[in-house]
Amino acid sequence: MRTLLGMERARARMAVVDEHIQCENRHDLDAMMATFGMSARYDDEPWEDHRTGRDGVRSYYTELMRALPDLAIELKHRHVASESIVVEVTIRGTHLGPWRGLPATGRRMEFPLCAVYTFDADDKLAGERIYYDRGAVLGQLGLFHEPVRGLGRVVTVLSHPLTIARAYLRRCFRDSAGSGPPDAA
Repeated sequence: MRTLLGMERARARMAVVDEHIQCENRHDLDAMMATFGMSARYDDEPWEDHRTGRDGVRSYYTELMRALPDLAIELKHRHVASESIVVEVTIRGTHLGPWRGLPATGRRMEFPLCAVYTFDADDKLAGERIYYDRGAVLGQLGLFHEPVRGLGRVVTVLSHPLTIARAYLRRCFRDSAGSGPPDAA
């Protein structure tokens, strides 16, 4: 009997997550907020942005939908645990509004994201915590360049001259001293 109740609860929670994602894809903020319980929380871990309360969560989604008015979420995988549901999705959208202090770039974004949903006693969403590669997102917006490639090397040298100088001096010292530390006699 216990496993049957557990399976029913898992199905109910999966339905809440599925409804939540459908609301995100429809850009229906009121319906999206209806999937949350009274003590809502949203954690965007790559930016260390933690919103608590229904107003905080609403403000997060308002900013996101303003920045990506064509936001689309494709569900790839769902993992059900006893206290949470984890989804792997692909996020797509065009950066057409301010986001994170960045002006609109007009660039398309597409990146994988992992979200962890937790639930309250009524099986409404208590929280959503997301993880993704912030550097990949900034790279797609044209604001980040890999430091080992062309423009990335130039940006790194210009933005971090003391760090680069110290690294260069360490490398020169290491190369002139040999490949390892001197033997202790």
